Amino acid sequence: MRDRILGLDRRVPLLDGRLVPYVNLDNAASTPPLRDAMEALERFMPFYSSVHRGSGFKSRLSTVAYDQAHEIVGRFVRADLSTNTVIFGKNTTEAINKLSYRLPLSPDSVVITTQLEHHSNDLPWRGRAQVVHARATPEGRLDEEDFDRKLDEYAGRVALVAVAGASNVTGFLQPIHRLARKVHAAGARILVDAAQLAPHRRVDMKPDDDPEHLDFVTISAHKMYAPFGTGALVGPKRVFLQSGPEYTGGGTVDVVTLDEVYWAGMPDRDESGSPNVAGAVAMAVAAQTLMDVGMDNIAAHEEGLIAYALGRLGAIPGVRIYGETDPTRVGERVGVIPFIVEGVSHFLVAAILGYEGGIGVRSGCFCAHPYVVHLLGLKADESAAWRKQLLNGDKSNMPGMVRASFGCYNNSEDIDRLAEMLERIARGDYQGDYRVNPSTGEYIPLGYEEPLADYFLLEGRI
Repeated sequence: MRDRILGLDRRVPLLDGRLVPYVNLDNAASTPPLRDAMEALERFMPFYSSVHRGSGFKSRLSTVAYDQAHEIVGRFVRADLSTNTVIFGKNTTEAINKLSYRLPLSPDSVVITTQLEHHSNDLPWRGRAQVVHARATPEGRLDEEDFDRKLDEYAGRVALVAVAGASNVTGFLQPIHRLARKVHAAGARILVDAAQLAPHRRVDMKPDDDPEHLDFVTISAHKMYAPFGTGALVGPKRVFLQSGPEYTGGGTVDVVTLDEVYWAGMPDRDESGSPNVAGAVAMAVAAQTLMDVGMDNIAAHEEGLIAYALGRLGAIPGVRIYGETDPTRVGERVGVIPFIVEGVSHFLVAAILGYEGGIGVRSGCFCAHPYVVHLLGLKADESAAWRKQLLNGDKSNMPGMVRASFGCYNNSEDIDRLAEMLERIARGDYQGDYRVNPSTGEYIPLGYEEPLADYFLLEGRI
């Protein structure tokens, strides 16, 4: 897959003036684009025009391409498009927020989610229903016994169970189909936030009448090698057809009078305004490419990489890995490995990897504060202290981890680069004199002038 990813040949500057090939281990945040998607856009954009109702050739072509994008994304998650719809939006966060407004909820409705969730699959529900969190085990898996208790405790009131397909912190795979069977037996629906799952494993909504059917699925193109501002919500047409959209305006209606509104069918009703046609095309091409390569092949490659990484990083004195550390259990997770270097700020570790190793990782709490605090085992007084400091504008001591996350193109050489740099950091062997910016928590080497203008800026210098 490496030859199909744009930018892997780019060399980046280091603190000591050298140029090295960039190692991207921040794929859980966003992935680089597939060449397939870029080439498709190069072919499509000369013919780009407004979709639906335009009479010219370019509009007709763009409309067909946009409609085909819906169909391809539907196939990617194995949805029955005779009864389900694909709604394009900006990303998974927007898709979940949309569902929070479009799903019928009463004042006493309960949404069960988990302690493992990204904020985007937690916060949208808090203002719409009573949110109940199923606990995580000490190592970070879903405590399924607690989930079962919550489902039983709130029986009759549960409108939705919202779970991540895979954790963006530990990579743990959720037993989504087993949970779906339990949820449906309780008379509720299930939403799977598949943003972190879709690039790594096959997503299968299953037939509507299957007890393990996934009622709603959300995915993001920027995590699927098509970072052009598109995501998708897939779910039953009947849910969206029973009311008007939360965003109204152009494209959402069939007829408007001064007194009445007749809403359009799906997905037009929920895609207000001029859509991101180019983003949808790129997302569809990326989905098709992943299907062509084979998600089982991608999973097999990734599992080998995870096992290798766990072995290499686990052997470094001072490096502590969170989540599952057994290389024989790699099938239970996707390629996300959180860790710390004992005695060194996670912010500083990430900075040294970037400035002196040419390695992109992410540090912090990864938009999953409750989960990371749980994994770190912080006591209540410790959590209260850092929250107070943070709310006063100082992030210097914010707890967190470093996260290395893999894409389908990463290889063992990338892991070796990471391990070699972590060995240096653990023994204090790095060049820069770093100072923390309290407002962000980030560490910056003193006296270093970033040569960004030599690579790309929209104007001047920063």
